[in-house]
Amino acid sequence: MESERLVCAIQSPDEAGLVARVTGVLQRHGGNIVENGEYVDPDGHQFFMRTVVEGIEDVDLLTRVLETELPDAADIRVAPLRRKRVLLLATKEPHCLGDLLIRAAFDDLPMEICGVLANHETLGELTESFSIPFTCIPHAELSREAHEEAVRSAIDAHAPDLLVMAKYMRILSPEFVGAYRNRILNIHHSFLPAFIGANPYRQAWERGVKIIGATAHFASEDLDEGPIIAQDVAPVSHHHSPKDMARLGRDVEKRVLARALRLVLEERVMVTGNKTVVFE
Repeated sequence: MESERLVCAIQSPDEAGLVARVTGVLQRHGGNIVENGEYVDPDGHQFFMRTVVEGIEDVDLLTRVLETELPDAADIRVAPLRRKRVLLLATKEPHCLGDLLIRAAFDDLPMEICGVLANHETLGELTESFSIPFTCIPHAELSREAHEEAVRSAIDAHAPDLLVMAKYMRILSPEFVGAYRNRILNIHHSFLPAFIGANPYRQAWERGVKIIGATAHFASEDLDEGPIIAQDVAPVSHHHSPKDMARLGRDVEKRVLARALRLVLEERVMVTGNKTVVFE
């Protein structure tokens, strides 16, 4: 039986010999490197390394040995490269939710969708057609604090590894985000901040934009300003109506969200400050 693959994700102040030290540890413990990526930030003098290894089973031992070999300030994460439990948050728009449900049903992403949680009943029938548990927690007549408390309780009952805001149209409090730091993925159109508020595609059409796009990022305390994971665009012209732009925008949104989710599921994303290093 093949041993489970481990991913070693390392952030460290840069200094000579780090790659040799990491690979030396892996070799001495019987590991076989099957994938490796490195990057040095020349301005921050920070070293980043993502290594996938097979043949090593003791995660705790490998972590301790790496800690002795690398600088004290190094951030070291060693974890099995396996399917993750994902909980989707939704409101009324079906395109991102439906795309992820289909991808999960056909094993296109290394994840198990453990549930969908929404603040409206609109997407319940769609979700349940995939035999996925659906929970609706309406926000009407509740304070934001009371609603978030109920949502957090429902989330924790599922024990997910990741949360994905599949067009979940609620602003999360800093306390909520802090409870799941760097574990909440969000998707939005790339018009912010130029076209903030309602009807962004009509606003874009009125300004005569030539591209539309989408951004997937980790949620942060500042609305739509968290570390960016993936982005993409689509060309438009004066021939496109606001309805056309919205349709094209939905296509970009679901594509970008799926790509960002794959990167996170495969442990290819490292957060550094308000940016990310992505090993594609």
